[in-house]
Amino acid sequence: MTIDDLDHRIIDELRVDGRASFADLGLRVGLSASAVKRRVDRLVDTGVIRGFGVRLDPDVDGQKIESYVELFCRGTVAPHELTRILGAIPNVVEALTVTGQADAIVRLRAATMPDLEVALEKIRDAAQVDKTRSAIVLSRLVDERLR
Repeated sequence: MTIDDLDHRIIDELRVDGRASFADLGLRVGLSASAVKRRVDRLVDTGVIRGFGVRLDPDVDGQKIESYVELFCRGTVAPHELTRILGAIPNVVEALTVTGQADAIVRLRAATMPDLEVALEKIRDAAQVDKTRSAIVLSRLVDERLR
């Protein structure tokens, strides 16, 4: 699907305030509320906008510990197989296949260090995983989701 400059401007405004009304968005981009609604509906229907959500403060949901884990697999493992393995671990909040030495990078959230350790052990227990390398986040300096 092709999106034009007005679509990009609407998306940018939604990134700043996903709860903005169609009227407010229209004022910001120079369209009527109904025109903005039609565009947003089209962007949703075509999958350009994949959803709307809430970003919680990790302190509120108790998941204060964040870690990035590089996965090194035995042989060739299909992405759908990694999805199956990692999808079964509730602490996994994001997983990506990557270039470089690691096969994938996983972002974990946990309430406590023992919880994080249990999640790491579940990943390491998968027959397809040869080894992992972890880094615990100390502070978040830039986060595009919060811009």
